[in-house]
Amino acid sequence: MKKLTIVFFLALAAIFIFPNDLQAQKFKKLDKSPMDLAAFPRRGSKKVVKVYYSRPQLKGRALSKLAPKGKVWRTGANEATEITFYQDVKIGGQALKAGTYTLFTIPDDEQWTLIINSKLHQWGAYTYKEKNDVLRSKGSVKTKKKLTEAFTMTFDKNKNGADLVLGWGNVIVRFPIEF
Repeated sequence: MKKLTIVFFLALAAIFIFPNDLQAQKFKKLDKSPMDLAAFPRRGSKKVVKVYYSRPQLKGRALSKLAPKGKVWRTGANEATEITFYQDVKIGGQALKAGTYTLFTIPDDEQWTLIINSKLHQWGAYTYKEKNDVLRSKGSVKTKKKLTEAFTMTFDKNKNGADLVLGWGNVIVRFPIEF
């Protein structure tokens, strides 16, 4: 009985002295705007482009409140979206060198402006500066009846390369990329 009492008190002391080592690891909660990526081509090792972004949700809010018309938007949530081109491309007929850039947009009713910016590691669009823009191009806007709850990016093959496609709410925006 004496040995059992000693073992009990040693175990109890260990719990108080090393509480984190004896309990399950505590992780922070899931981000409300999880990160995602889209790449072209989707499969295979020879990528042309890859975009990293966070996916905000509408949650009953108006798209115009989350991505205001006429204002520079981070094109996602949290950190500014980053896009990497593994080879030289053309966007809107303008040449763009291979490299990693931030991607911003300016939403509007008829067309959105795509902005490729040279300053990396920005949080949102708070430190965005137009002087760092490398390229601006216009993208076509279509509306649809079915809502897309989570902001989504993908690439669709086209005859000259691929379209960067943004979808959120009832809006679909396409930016053609030639390569």
